[in-house]
Amino acid sequence: MELERLEIPDVVLITPKRHGDHRGYFMETYSRPKLAGLGIDAVFVQDNQSRSEHAWTLRGLHFQRPPHAQGKLVRVVRGRIWDVAVDVRRDSPTYGRWVAAELSESNAKQLWVPPGFAHGFVTLEPGTEVAYKVTEVYHPDAEGGVIWNDPELNLPWPIDQDPRLSVKDEKLPEFASLESPFVYGDR
Repeated sequence: MELERLEIPDVVLITPKRHGDHRGYFMETYSRPKLAGLGIDAVFVQDNQSRSEHAWTLRGLHFQRPPHAQGKLVRVVRGRIWDVAVDVRRDSPTYGRWVAAELSESNAKQLWVPPGFAHGFVTLEPGTEVAYKVTEVYHPDAEGGVIWNDPELNLPWPIDQDPRLSVKDEKLPEFASLESPFVYGDR
């Protein structure tokens, strides 16, 4: 596995090694010892998968509040997404900044999004399937988030039309009104 630290070094892009031949390929998408060796010593407790029938389906920006905060290891099984993580840790030197990467079936890249970040993605192809491991089980009462088109964050979503959103995501608050439950340096 190769690791690439992004502009916010806590968010990491991981590329597994693919072994291909005339049949196709094989790759190890998760290895706790290998990730720990790269500095990501997360214990995953739940796997999630979503399928979006249409391009421009946007999910996010989400997080879970402590004590149920989630780290996420995100990958694309089919299709392509633009995946983004926004630092919402109070007192962080990168508070309110974001990083993004294109994840796809063909590039096999994965994004590690630690707790303390709002996470979201938009599908770039129809029939996109996203799988991700999380470090805490889903707790509906701990849900939080920021609206996808927040004027302060000004995320450059790579879309040329209004995205498809859930009713819940349409009602997320703006970043300016966020009372972040995360503090930089807490683990």
